[in-house]
Amino acid sequence: MRRPHQNVATVLVDPAVVRDLELELMALDLWVWPVATSGISEDGPRLAFQTRRRMVQAKRGAWDLAAEWLPVFVAFGDTWYSGAEPLPWSAHATLWDTLARYPDHTRYRLGLGGVPTLRVQRETEV
Repeated sequence: MRRPHQNVATVLVDPAVVRDLELELMALDLWVWPVATSGISEDGPRLAFQTRRRMVQAKRGAWDLAAEWLPVFVAFGDTWYSGAEPLPWSAHATLWDTLARYPDHTRYRLGLGGVPTLRVQRETEV
């Protein structure tokens, strides 16, 4: 049986635009989680280093400019899900279309991966 997981895109983002991209994605209920602080690994900085290195090396020089960029997970918020139904294709399209508006500042592979569920601290009413 597969462990509970969350679908995410793994993206390398130029630190100069990470805040702007995060705000644009947030408005679409897409959430940016820096790999180093995502909480899915006991050694987040090492996981971030390994993720970035693996992505850059896989492109054999084509992504060398991203060697110091921030690796992030982009997760889909609750509004994209309908119960136990799979993530709709419109969610994928929205993410890829938004990332495509940052061609000089992002690097990613089309497709989603699975990571342990990312936790959001939600405010509770007193």
